[in-house]
Amino acid sequence: MIRTFSSSAVSRVGKPAFRGNTIAPKPRSGARRQFSYKLEVDPNAVGQLPPQPPKPFTVRLEQLKKQAELGGGVKRIEQQHEKGKLTARERVHLLLDQGSFVEFDALVEHRCSDFGMEKQKIPGDGVITGRGTINGRPVYVFSQDFTVFGGSLSETHAQKICKVMDQAMKVGAPVIGLNDSGGARIHEAVDSLAGYAEVFQRNVLASGVIPQLSVIMGPCAGGAVYSPAITDFIFMVRNSSYMFVTGPNVVKTVTHEDVTQEELGGAKTHTATSGVAHVACDNDLEVLSVVREMFDYLPLNNKEKPPQRENHDPINREDDSLDFIVPADPNHPYDMKQVINKVVDNSAFFEIMPAYAKNLVIGFARMDGRTVGIVANQPKELAGCLDINASIKGGRFVRFCDAFNIPIITFLDVPGFLPGTGQEHGGIIRHGAKLLYAYAEATVPKLAVITRKAYGGAYDVMSSKHLRGDVNYAWPTAEIAVMGAKGACEIIFRGKDLEKETQSYMEKFANPLMAARRGFIDDIIAPRTTRGRLISDLEVLRNKQLSNPWKKHGNIPL
Repeated sequence: MIRTFSSSAVSRVGKPAFRGNTIAPKPRSGARRQFSYKLEVDPNAVGQLPPQPPKPFTVRLEQLKKQAELGGGVKRIEQQHEKGKLTARERVHLLLDQGSFVEFDALVEHRCSDFGMEKQKIPGDGVITGRGTINGRPVYVFSQDFTVFGGSLSETHAQKICKVMDQAMKVGAPVIGLNDSGGARIHEAVDSLAGYAEVFQRNVLASGVIPQLSVIMGPCAGGAVYSPAITDFIFMVRNSSYMFVTGPNVVKTVTHEDVTQEELGGAKTHTATSGVAHVACDNDLEVLSVVREMFDYLPLNNKEKPPQRENHDPINREDDSLDFIVPADPNHPYDMKQVINKVVDNSAFFEIMPAYAKNLVIGFARMDGRTVGIVANQPKELAGCLDINASIKGGRFVRFCDAFNIPIITFLDVPGFLPGTGQEHGGIIRHGAKLLYAYAEATVPKLAVITRKAYGGAYDVMSSKHLRGDVNYAWPTAEIAVMGAKGACEIIFRGKDLEKETQSYMEKFANPLMAARRGFIDDIIAPRTTRGRLISDLEVLRNKQLSNPWKKHGNIPL
């Protein structure tokens, strides 16, 4: 029914007066504007103000976007801050260049209607996705929001992540995932599990095509751990990030072990014991800064060369201290990191996995402004021997460098593979073969410098000329042999004057001369000239062309 209202009561307070079938503003200077809005009134509501018209779409849209920005709300954001953690959105803006973030799917909501979930919908559905830049270079990012359903992964949550990964693959840009999630959204049952599998599939397809970095900034449990595990590098935050397949409660039920989250899957555990993670930092701010630093070393995809920076460190800079850094006593340790720092640009070395398998050092550096991967034995730890953990650590890093066109420089001081029943029973044969496989398969420029010992099978494995090494140098202190002089003489000269025979053996074999005569090393160089020689070789090898025989894929001894 259409009712007519008197204007007297309403118009006196300066509000619109209702006349007939239209709404008219309070008359001014005799003018009257007509609107086409028809008002339908309940006959029992005569004398009351009519219901307001629906809000314009732009107003509703603005409210939804503000709601998406708030995530789980002010109270949950405060709880996040009280834990010393940033929100998902704050993390994205700190990771990316200021003003560069372009968000995708901010209004997406879940579609679950079970367990009352249809009444609990928050725009964005617990993950912020989009693209931006780091130091001007493009990157795609997703950041899980713990304030929204504990960051749990739903079907639509997974679709948002898959969307940015698909886009990143199309344009050839890296993906960085900021993980802070309680796991699968139980309310959605198999739909959330399917979402995880979709993400895993894209992780696998993107592997070796675009760099993938995972930053664990909260819980990451159950099936959720396998997405970061497939990515190239994992960063964790001490005392606030955790990764485990089954949590402490399940462990206690099954094995009767009392263990905390930190002990079971914290940053220290995974960077020092399990080798799951690569870098640990003290807080959210530090880890995001470190991720930005690593990003600068990486190419955008597998078709690009590594980025090049302007270099002010002289190419032919010589450091005389290198001539004396190797001790005269072959059993006395020294720090191989000092050698690396004296050779690379500006002594800047970005070490990866510094707390795990310390007997092998890996990381990124620059030579004349160009990114290189560094692999080096560390005489300070286990005398530089290769063991199971070092082989796995080195093998994966070499394969990453090869996948993304990053030249590899290897510094050798290795007396062999670590002996013992623990290593043999643990599978040192299989795991050691991973490092061998990685070096043999690699087609990027491979340069090696033998600083002291290069014994036995470890000599072969570590970028030897026999595994298509491009340039192999030895310092005058190098020893290339099947084993150390004492052990060799005890076998060869059993029952004879060992002291005399050992001295004779050392004069003949405890130096790089025999390998040089056979062409297994290209030159015996003065240590102080190492930097200049390597940079010169890298320049020549920039256009190296080498390919492996066609195959679907190799069968690396996993």
